[in-house]
Amino acid sequence: MIKISQKLKDELWWLVISVDYDYSRISIADHELSGDTLTLWLEDKQDFKNSLDECLQLDISLKQFAKMIKADNLNSYEGTKMHPKGNYVYKTRIEINEPLKWYREDASDIEQQWAREAALKNVLTQLVESEVYDEK
Repeated sequence: MIKISQKLKDELWWLVISVDYDYSRISIADHELSGDTLTLWLEDKQDFKNSLDECLQLDISLKQFAKMIKADNLNSYEGTKMHPKGNYVYKTRIEINEPLKWYREDASDIEQQWAREAALKNVLTQLVESEVYDEK
């Protein structure tokens, strides 16, 4: 769960309302991975912006992004391993690499895109769920 400021919550809600609650219309116009932050610029697919200044900027700490990658099992696959001492094979999740290292070095362009879209989905899900809990 990432910390979202009230200002960003308001801006995200404005974006959600402007797309008529059709989350599939929210797209990532651009992204940047620098320092300790993943920055996503968001826009409505039906109302493309002329510059990134007009898009909603969403900053996610790399620590949180790594947790999202790991939680969504993007940096691992289901496979079989041989037990080192026993003489049997078992199914397990096999980690390709640490989440951020996987994203930077191992993931294909489409896998990186999936990771960014999964991060956006996680943020939007958290936004909606936190509002539902706040109303109770």
